[in-house]
This record gives sequence, structure tokens and C-alpha cells, in this order.
Amino acid sequence: MVKPSKSEVHPVVVDFIDFLNASPTAFHAVDEAKRRLKHSGYEQLCEREDWNLEEGGKYFFTRNYSTIIAFAIGQKYTAGNGFHIVGAHTDSPCLKLKPSSKVSNGGFLEVGVQTYGGGLWHTWFDRDLSIAGRVIVKRNIEGAPSYSHELVRIQEPILRVPTLAIHLDRGSNDGFKVNTQSHLLPVLATAIKAEVNRKGDPNEKSMTTTNGDQKSEKDQKAAEGEDFDNKEHHLLLLELLASKLGCEPEEICDFELQLCDTQPSVVAGVEKEFIFSGRLDNLCMSFCSLKALLDGTASEESLQDETGVRMVALFDHEEVGSNSAQGAGSPVMLDAFSRITSSLSAHGSKVALEKVIQRSFLVSADMAHCLHPNYMDKHEDNHQPKMHNGLVIKHNANQRYATNAVTSFIFREIGKKHKIPVQDFVVRNDMGCGSTIGPILASGVGIRTVDVGAPQLSMHSIREMCGVDDVIYSYEHLKAYFEEFTNLDSQIKVDF
Repeated sequence: MVKPSKSEVHPVVVDFIDFLNASPTAFHAVDEAKRRLKHSGYEQLCEREDWNLEEGGKYFFTRNYSTIIAFAIGQKYTAGNGFHIVGAHTDSPCLKLKPSSKVSNGGFLEVGVQTYGGGLWHTWFDRDLSIAGRVIVKRNIEGAPSYSHELVRIQEPILRVPTLAIHLDRGSNDGFKVNTQSHLLPVLATAIKAEVNRKGDPNEKSMTTTNGDQKSEKDQKAAEGEDFDNKEHHLLLLELLASKLGCEPEEICDFELQLCDTQPSVVAGVEKEFIFSGRLDNLCMSFCSLKALLDGTASEESLQDETGVRMVALFDHEEVGSNSAQGAGSPVMLDAFSRITSSLSAHGSKVALEKVIQRSFLVSADMAHCLHPNYMDKHEDNHQPKMHNGLVIKHNANQRYATNAVTSFIFREIGKKHKIPVQDFVVRNDMGCGSTIGPILASGVGIRTVDVGAPQLSMHSIREMCGVDDVIYSYEHLKAYFEEFTNLDSQIKVDF
């Protein structure tokens, strides 16, 4: 890896920062991935339609617009050959708006939220917050109603979860315990300002009544019984969303929105060696795998000797167990295997999917725990991943990770050939171990799997950090995996 000078930032890192800042939610991450895929010549498919695929083709599809699967078919592919996959996830712990979010307390308008995933919730206090996600909007097209799924993002800070002053809780520094039901309500506005501004909006259109009086449009609608009064959400919030979407508040039919930090992702540190950002877990691995696929299939010659299918699968709902129609626990990846294989089968001949699976390989890429300088006792002495030392291969005898000797050897050998460093991680015996999509797909599909991830600190905080070198190493290692796997796998003999 060629390292830039201190004053420079590696172009891969610059690209990653752009990806992070464009992706406040899983929906936006998929939208950004889709934009990049289309720009690189990948054709979008629809799961509701027939697929007409060809060798050398590059394709992608989305499910729920929060999961995206992209793949490039080798020019020498024949039905029955394997898939070389990197799997990651698009979601991160966050606070999501409740179906009925309208809360009023002590003269404040607040927004009801529910916790998503296992976040470090104390880090959400005293942050400048906003809202992003997707909205179902009613539109009138040529006089007929149409309902569209539209992404929305409020850039400016509009919400805050204030902490309690130490004068009112002298024991707060002895252990700050968050009641996620009552303490995490973000403040939207004061009730009096919201009411005053609503009644005295200088931009409000006036209407002339039948007796010649001038009334505001809202007052006139109220008099006619047409005033829009939403009982689930503050009208102030709906009006803000409607202004961004170019619709009326009453045309917002439903939404999936979450709170997000307004502070942008940055390259930081005296040596410009760190990335400070939210959602590094797991947008870092999502970005590196996507960029590895795109750059590794950019030229016309890149797939001419490929006999398999290169694939990136970015799933939603990993942080809550993956048990959804678009999570890794769903049949979405098997569905892709089946449709791709059958589409390219000669004369409609049936190819055993079991054979395809046994010829395939999955790199489950999810961020890893870097050694913390202030809590060094939390790591096993011989397994202490550090920043700037490359991807971490994760091991667990109890199958919390899906790595075994064969799969770790394959991944390590590719790194060795390209002089890319690799680390190992095992959790301490006296601590619990997290998990990933790796064991879910390994057990559900039957595919060979290695669990890896770039080391990071502050995992599941609203503001995490990782090393810039590890972003570059991750991208280079995954790109080498796509290019090298077919040849290396042919040299490995197991179950013969």
C-alpha cells in the first residue's frame, strides 16, 4: 500500500467519507450504492420480473430498499459454478420514531422514539440531531392517486436530547443510567413557540370569506371543517417533512424515520490517521466491499477469465438479529443463487443448487473490536487487534463466528500474496461474544464462511472511530479476494 503524505488523504478514504456523509440511514446507504452501481454500468433488476442474464453481465437488485445485492458474472461462467461473496450490513443502532410520536411534556413538544439495536445510548445526549428515512407520499398523477416511496433528510439540527444538570443529580458521575423510555425523548420545540408561529405565519396565504373578511388559509380550512389535525405526530414535524418532499402534510401517509447526528464524518487526528463518524459499523465494510467489486469489474478484461460470480450482499436488520424479509436470515441470497443459476442454465436444464453452494464462499465482513488503550484488560493477551494492521479474522469455538481453519487460510493466503497484513481475534473466555451474519448464512445456506472486520473503537456509539489505513487495507484485501479466489480455491482439497 502506498501511503500519501500527512497533508494528503488517500482517494479511497476520501471516497469513503463521501459515502458515509451520503448515508444517514440504511435506505440512503442503499440509494448511494445504487447510484454508484448504475454509474459503473450495473443493470438494475426487479425481483417481481423475469431476469435475462448473460455471461460477463453486471447486475443488482434491492429488497425493501434497505438491502442491496450486486453481482458480476464471469465470461467463462457455466451454470453450477460457485459464487464469491462479501456480505455486510447497512443498518446501525439508532433511535427510530414511534408509529405515534406525538409527545408533550412540561411545555415542550417531544418526539417519541424506540431504540433500534444495542446502542450506547448515553452518547446520544447533547448531540445536534436531525431526522432522515423514507416516507410514503400520496401523489396525484393525471388525476389518479399514486403512492410513492421517497427518501427524506433534514440537514439542519432540529432535535436534542438534553442531559440533566449535575446540580439536580449529584450522583450522575458515579454511573449514568439511561431509562430508554423516559430519558431519550428528543426535544423538538416549545409548545408556546410552535403555537405562536403557527398562528402568526407571515407566509400564510390569506383567503376572502363570503362576507368579505380576510382569514388565513389554515383558519379558513378550520372554519370549513377541513383543518388537518394529525393525532399521531406533531404538525410542526409533518410540515417540515412536507416542505422537503414538496407535498402537503396530509399527503404523508406513513414513514420510517430515525434520528441522526448532523456532525459530518471527517478524517481527523494530528497525523490525519483516524476517521471520526457515526455508522462505521457497518458502513465501512459495506463501502469497502462495494468499491472492491466495482473497481475489480471496471475494465472489459476484468471478467474474461472469471468462471464464477462475484457478489456483494448488503443486508438490513443485522443489528436486531437478521430475522426479516430483507435480513440475512431471509432467503434473499439463496433466491439470488437460484435465479442466476437457472437463468444461465443451458436449454433450461436444471442445475443442483447444492453443488453451487458447496463451490461458493462467503466473506462475512463486519467491524471488529480494536484494542482500547484505557481498557486493555478487555482483550485476550494473544489476540489484540490494533489500528493500521489490517483486517481482523474472527474466531470462536462456539460458532459465534463462522470461521474455520480452511476459510481463515484462504483469506489469510490472499492477503499474504498481496502483502496485506491480517490480524486475529478471539474473545476472552470470561466474556460473552457478539456475532454477525456469518453464522446465520453459514448455517442457513451451508456456505463456507470466514468472519472478518476492520478494527474500530467506540462501536455502537453515535460517534465511532477507525484508522484510515485499515479502510485502505480492507478495500485492497477484498478486491484481491474477488480476483484471486477462483484460482486459489481450485488448489484446496477438502471432502474429497
